[in-house]
Amino acid sequence: MLKKMRSLKDKLTKKKEAKSTVSEKKKNVRRPTIKKAPTFFDESTTSSTVIGAQETKIEQTKFSHPEAIKAPKAMPQELPQSYNSDRIILQVRDPWWLHCYWEITQNTWNKLINKLKELFFSAKKVLRVYDISHINFDGTNAHRYFDIEVREEANNWYIDTAAPGRSWVVDYGLRLPSGEFITIVRSNVVSTPIDGPSWITDEEWMVPEEMFGRLYGMGFGFGNTSPGKGWQERLKQALFSGVLASPGITSAASPVRKPQKERAFWLVVDCELIVYGATEPDATVTVQGKPIKLRPDGTFTLRYYLPDGKQVIAVKAVSSDKVEERTITPIVTRQTTQENIVNKEEETRFFANT
Repeated sequence: MLKKMRSLKDKLTKKKEAKSTVSEKKKNVRRPTIKKAPTFFDESTTSSTVIGAQETKIEQTKFSHPEAIKAPKAMPQELPQSYNSDRIILQVRDPWWLHCYWEITQNTWNKLINKLKELFFSAKKVLRVYDISHINFDGTNAHRYFDIEVREEANNWYIDTAAPGRSWVVDYGLRLPSGEFITIVRSNVVSTPIDGPSWITDEEWMVPEEMFGRLYGMGFGFGNTSPGKGWQERLKQALFSGVLASPGITSAASPVRKPQKERAFWLVVDCELIVYGATEPDATVTVQGKPIKLRPDGTFTLRYYLPDGKQVIAVKAVSSDKVEERTITPIVTRQTTQENIVNKEEETRFFANT
């Protein structure tokens, strides 16, 4: 009995030892490492994953709006009242009006006072406006000039020239009681535009022959179609007879003579004169003594046949209150020369072939 109990005790002890051995082995076994799924911002990711993360960051920053750098506010600087130099600047406002501004230094005024003495204080400050169209101005050869008295404190002025399409220069100076004018400063030269279409034509603006025929054909009653040969013959007869000096204008006989009948070659040349101007809309204007009607803005345009010889065209404007009048007289001279050259050899060959 005692032996059986000892053998049972030994078996239990062995089982305990076996269990402890197994548990010890389980503790010493290394468990496998489970890798986590890579993230875009994990530094341990592969190279391809890193590239993907950079692309994502770029896409996010592509639509970002960085804060704009604001420049510091600067106070606006005022233009100086003067530039301490003697000068006068002339500029064009429109075909009739000019504008000028000037500056005279105190040093210049002091010199004039010392030179003129008491005359300085009796002198008038004047703008002298010169018409210098188509000339080299030397101070004495202007076509005409007129004076404008300006106020003591004035430093700019608007000037009514009443003559578009001209060239101008202005002097600012002193006019003494004796009438002598002392120039202080002289302006630059400006040219005003004309107040209507330019009379200058070139090949780009020439009317095509077909259109020319239609326009003149309508004037002779041929309608909107080209008049053809009959229109040409009628136009030549009108020109040679003096009935037609130029389109829409009747005049005295033309100086051009009809060419010989036996040849079809011919040439006709004539001239016209366009006179235009402007004044106050309520003024009374006469041209060569005949009154003309002004447009609502005071402008006018006249078209004349220009024969050979000297033409004196006096244009006079009288103010509405009859206090002031101005007269401008263009003088135009035309001289037409004619030369007919017939090559006898070519003429003989022509008639031999016809």
